[in-house]
Amino acid sequence: MKTRIEKDSMGSLEVPENALYGAQTQRAINNFPVSGETMPRPFIEALLLIKDAAAQANQELGCIPAAIANAISDSCQLLSSDPLLMDNFPVDIFQTGSATSSNMNANEVIATLASRALGMKLTLMIT
Repeated sequence: MKTRIEKDSMGSLEVPENALYGAQTQRAINNFPVSGETMPRPFIEALLLIKDAAAQANQELGCIPAAIANAISDSCQLLSSDPLLMDNFPVDIFQTGSATSSNMNANEVIATLASRALGMKLTLMIT
């Protein structure tokens, strides 16, 4: 499998070349291979709805530009509508108690798609 190098505050690691996720997701995959079962699609879709709503609310409050909010929303809608993209949510269903790994996985995937749509690199400030 071909890989790329991703960096975060904890260092560098290899991530599958075509994955939409980054270092935080790869760390969760590496550190918590408990069951081999991923988060259920309805959970991921609900999380994407929350991320979409948060982007729109932050735009309405003047916290982020409309172009970024729209790119985030479009990315969330694309992810929800394309079952093939669910492969980008590989985090094990059993993880640390707060679901931080699932949240960061979604942030990385959304930021990647939104960044591509905008032709820029978005930082992971999505909450």
